[in-house]
Amino acid sequence: MSTSLAAAPAATSRRRAPEPPKRTAAERWKRRGPLLPALLITILLTQLPLLGTLYYSLRSQNLLRPETNGFAGLSNYATVLGDEYFRAAVVNTLVLTASTVVLSMALGIAFAVLLDKKFLGRGVVRTLLITPFLVMPAAAALLWKHAMFNPLFGMLNWLLSVFGVDKIDWVSQFPMPSIVLMLTWQWTPFMMLIVLAGLQSQSTEILEAARVDGAGAWATFRRITLPHLRRFIELAILLGSIFVVQTFDPIFLITQGGPGQATTNLPFLIYQTTFRAFEVGEAAAAGVIVVVGTIVIATFALRVISSLFQEET
Repeated sequence: MSTSLAAAPAATSRRRAPEPPKRTAAERWKRRGPLLPALLITILLTQLPLLGTLYYSLRSQNLLRPETNGFAGLSNYATVLGDEYFRAAVVNTLVLTASTVVLSMALGIAFAVLLDKKFLGRGVVRTLLITPFLVMPAAAALLWKHAMFNPLFGMLNWLLSVFGVDKIDWVSQFPMPSIVLMLTWQWTPFMMLIVLAGLQSQSTEILEAARVDGAGAWATFRRITLPHLRRFIELAILLGSIFVVQTFDPIFLITQGGPGQATTNLPFLIYQTTFRAFEVGEAAAAGVIVVVGTIVIATFALRVISSLFQEET
C-alpha cells in the first residue's frame, strides 16, 4: 500500500502539461498585425538595396563609359578576388579589426574592474570613460587628426616631448597604429560597459567565501571572476569585431587610405572603386563579398548571444 502511494506522486509528475489552445488564423494575424509596418520598413531598407547591389554586381557598368554597360555575369567577382588591392584591403581590415578589438578589450576589462570598486568620484570617472563612445565617429576622427596627431601642436608630441622624443608625424610615419589608437579610444567604453555588466552580475557570496578561504585578489580574479566573465568577453569581442569591420570615417578623414594603401580597408576600397574609379559593377561585387563575410561573422555572434540565455545545467 505504501509503495503504491509513493508511486502515485511520481506518476502524476510524469503527466504532460495541458497543451495551450490553438489560435485561429485570424487571432494569429491580429497579434502579428502591429508588427507588419516595422517588417515592411526593414525589408525596404535592407533587402531592396541588397537586391540592387546583386543586380549591379552582375553588370559591367562604368559611369564614365555608359556605352560599355551590359551583362557581365561573374566576371566582376573574378576581377575583385584577383585584385591585389582587394587582397591588401582584406589584410588591412583584419589587422585593423584584430588590433583594435584586442587593445580595447584589455583596456575595457581594466577600466571595468576599476569602476566595480567603490571610491570617491566613481560617478564622474564613469562618465568620463563612457564619453568617447558618445562622440560621433566623424567628430572623433577630426579631433584626433588635428588635436592629437598634428606634428606641430598635437598633444601626443607634447606629451612625448617631456621624455625627450622629437616631433613625429604620426599620420605619415605610423598610419595604421594611428588609426588603431583612435579606434581603441573610441571602442574601449563599449567593451568596458559589457564587462562591467558581467562584473555586477557576479555573486557576492562566492567572492566573500573565497576571501574567507584566504584567496588573494589576483587568485580570486583569475579563478572565479575571469571564468564568470568569459561569455561577456566573447560577446563584446564578437560585436566589437562586427562594428570595427565597418570603419570608414577615420580612414577617410585622417589618412585617405594612405600612405599608398597602408590603411585602405574594405569599406574605403569600395568607396574608391565607386566614387573615384566609377566602376559600379566591381564595387557592387566587392560589397556583396563583404556582406557575405559579415553575415558569417554575425551568424557566429548570434549563436554565442543565444547561448547566453540558455539555462546552465
